[in-house]
Amino acid sequence: MPNLVMEYTSSVEERVNIQGLLEDLHQVALDCGLFAADDVKTRGLRCHHWLIGEKGDSEDFIHISFELLSGRTIEQKKKLADDLMDVLKSQASAVSSLSLNMRDMERETFVKVLNN
Repeated sequence: MPNLVMEYTSSVEERVNIQGLLEDLHQVALDCGLFAADDVKTRGLRCHHWLIGEKGDSEDFIHISFELLSGRTIEQKKKLADDLMDVLKSQASAVSSLSLNMRDMERETFVKVLNN
């Protein structure tokens, strides 16, 4: 844990280096000091179909969902969110909507199996 999932409209790929952005976001999570490096997982999900308000699919977006196990302070999560958003804004300022949601997962109900 944690999981950083970046959803983006297919139109974003024309203006944003998606792999480079994912690598930079991943590095922010690695560097924040809140997680063991091997626990950080980052992935991008391309949206082929989307609608935004009355504008339909004429606008694009990038949305980051960052899920982490509970136990970090609000200040720690706010700093991480700000650092992630700084990277997002610096590399994707041409995208209509940039958003990020940080969400705690309860340790008591998180289940993980490693098959080695």
